[in-house]
Amino acid sequence: GIGLTSWMRLARLTRGQVLSARETEYVTAARALGQSTGQIMIRHILPNILGPIVISETLTIPTYIRFEAFLSFIGLGVNAPTPSWGNMISDGAAVLRNYPHEALFPALALFLIMFAFNFLGDGLRDALDPRLRGVD
Repeated sequence: GIGLTSWMRLARLTRGQVLSARETEYVTAARALGQSTGQIMIRHILPNILGPIVISETLTIPTYIRFEAFLSFIGLGVNAPTPSWGNMISDGAAVLRNYPHEALFPALALFLIMFAFNFLGDGLRDALDPRLRGVD
């Protein structure tokens, strides 16, 4: 279910980036020099739209992880033999009073992976966003 709905946001972002990039001066200059549409897409537009798309998806991955964990926690996610942080936290919540580590460690792992992806996305944004180059 997550993949069935998440592609629309990526398609909308990609379309917007392409429409914006094709109106730039370097694309107009490449067109004036006689480059084909394929050459313009590969040499000029694609390199300029990849940064924002990669950054956006990297920052969105924690949302997908959290959504899957939530669905598994409430019993609507993957089936029991398949490991999931939501299933592990749910199983640990049932014995929380006697064995708090059963829920604590999966929740901590979930937090750390989400934090790591957010940190990675922020670093990629700092490295790839042309508006932030040269700004400390």
